[in-house]
Amino acid sequence: MSTPSEPSPREPDVAGPALPEAKPRVLQDGRDMFWSMAPLVVACIVLAGLLGMCSFQGGGPGPGPAPSYDAPSALQDDANALAIPIRVPVLPEGWQSNSGGRQGIEAGRLDPATGQPVRAAVSRVGYLTPSGQYLSLSQSNADEDKLVGSIAPDLVPSGTEDVGGVNWVVYQGGEGTEPVWTTRLVGPAGPAQIAITGAGTAEEFRTLAAATAKQQPLEKR
Repeated sequence: MSTPSEPSPREPDVAGPALPEAKPRVLQDGRDMFWSMAPLVVACIVLAGLLGMCSFQGGGPGPGPAPSYDAPSALQDDANALAIPIRVPVLPEGWQSNSGGRQGIEAGRLDPATGQPVRAAVSRVGYLTPSGQYLSLSQSNADEDKLVGSIAPDLVPSGTEDVGGVNWVVYQGGEGTEPVWTTRLVGPAGPAQIAITGAGTAEEFRTLAAATAKQQPLEKR
């Protein structure tokens, strides 16, 4: 009778090399994050270097050339379109026209035929003086008080200036308000109310006043 064979002794488990403990997820991604951010860091360094070579002026942009405006052509157009005797001042060297336009003044004049207030028209050109100041010349069929009031309210007459035999009424306002010189010029085509205002000197006012008054009105084309 055969003896049942004893089970073979169990071979001991052979442990393999120990696996390293898994790192937290945040540590696993650290290297990837570094390499993804590296190009951005390099770009910032390059940009900082470029900006370091630039210079900045705290006073804002420097003065550029003054805009040019063809006053003779614009005034001829106004003479053609508006019922106003328009004059083109001939100014000394150093004066430059730089702006202009038209505007209306509601109830700016009394119609001589009806005595009723009607709309007035204004032709305006701006000039830079040789000293760099600005003066504007308005030519209108408005009444004196309406034209002056359209330029600056609350002005009052303070005296007169004789320029080449033409009497100009000087209007003044409060502190910081630019004066207005105005006169009424009469020509073959009728009267025109003229007004000059701006930051120029009294001598520059006189120059523009004389240059305007001595001219004949343009003919319509």
